[in-house]
Amino acid sequence: MKLSSFGQKLGEDAGINSLMDDLGEAMASGGDVVMMGGGNPGHLPEVTDRLQAIMKELVDDPEQFRRLTGVYDPPQGEKQFIASLVELLNREYDWGLTTENVGLTNGSQSAFFMLFNMLAGEHPDGSHKHILLPLAPEYIGYGDAGLTPGLFHAVRPEIEELGDNQFKYRVDFSQLEITEDTAAICVSRPTNPTGNVLTDGEMLGLEELAREHDIPLIVDGAYGTPFPDLMYTEASPRWTPQHILCLSLSKLGIPAARTGIVIADKPVIRALSGVNAIMNLATGSFGAMLAEPLVRSGEIISMSRDLVQPVYQRKMEAAVAAFREAMGDECPWRVHKPEGAMFLWLWFPDLPISSLELYKRLKARGVLVVSGHYFFPGLRDEGWRHQHECLRVTYSQDEADVARGLQAIAEEVKRAWAQG
Repeated sequence: MKLSSFGQKLGEDAGINSLMDDLGEAMASGGDVVMMGGGNPGHLPEVTDRLQAIMKELVDDPEQFRRLTGVYDPPQGEKQFIASLVELLNREYDWGLTTENVGLTNGSQSAFFMLFNMLAGEHPDGSHKHILLPLAPEYIGYGDAGLTPGLFHAVRPEIEELGDNQFKYRVDFSQLEITEDTAAICVSRPTNPTGNVLTDGEMLGLEELAREHDIPLIVDGAYGTPFPDLMYTEASPRWTPQHILCLSLSKLGIPAARTGIVIADKPVIRALSGVNAIMNLATGSFGAMLAEPLVRSGEIISMSRDLVQPVYQRKMEAAVAAFREAMGDECPWRVHKPEGAMFLWLWFPDLPISSLELYKRLKARGVLVVSGHYFFPGLRDEGWRHQHECLRVTYSQDEADVARGLQAIAEEVKRAWAQG
């Protein structure tokens, strides 16, 4: 079979493919595997019970069930959910949204694929525009979302040593170069993979640059505010017509519903809806209808703040303590200050083996993590060794399993140092 350039691009090996293949194989094997690789949320019984009650109401109501299973939504997404979300966000944050500012997609991944290729790549005038990632490392799923080469330009961060084996990445504004070929700026907040939360000051600085150059600032809020609000530091929710804010229902506990939310200026939503119609015909109704009562009542915000966030913060604190105990001070290690999301970003300065080799050794022991080298899309600084000294690990699953996995990581790192 001869594949087109499109087929070769999307069918080739990629970091996100490797990650999802590992997860699928581990789940299918049924073996004793410690799942610390993906971003699958943990099981929260209180959330599951609430969603199950809503689902029962939908199933028991013939008209609602018909809407759930037997009616195409418009390409923009389920209208009742959008109206309820607009009302909630305007009530809470006074953003001045209308229903024309919101579109739904089949998950955030498809939203970014559409947005990146709508804005960047080859333009009708022959120019080739790119997406600026002002802080690398960034989300693994961005790297192969572009249909044309060179879609991303990433910038090496400043690294601030915080003591107590912690560090923090910060945007190096002196290195940000925005040209006429920059189509948009994109950041995740909290950042996947590191758990970094860009400060309000950093966000305002990026917003000002976007406004100055008349380009969008895309904010990936899949783990962020206002929901699911997996942030353990102060961070203000913000939206203006300069922003393209992308949210998700996955981390509330319904990743299988594949519901992405895009909040943007009206022309962006119109264009996104057009692409959505061609790619998907319609967006699935399931996630939107399941979450709509939570949005209408405002419970989605209180549930995130009072139930979901504290669970993950406790898991984070337990994971950091377990890794600190496992590593001791026998060899160099750092953990990025965990300010949000559900990941620890582990850095092993001058590690004698690459992070990819460390990943392979851990996989052989039944511990799935993700090698850090996948998380630097668009960074042209190939000589920066730091890219090959980091791992991303998930702490969302059973705490005893997470501790066991972190112990295995510590043992393999120490073995690498002992062997030189």
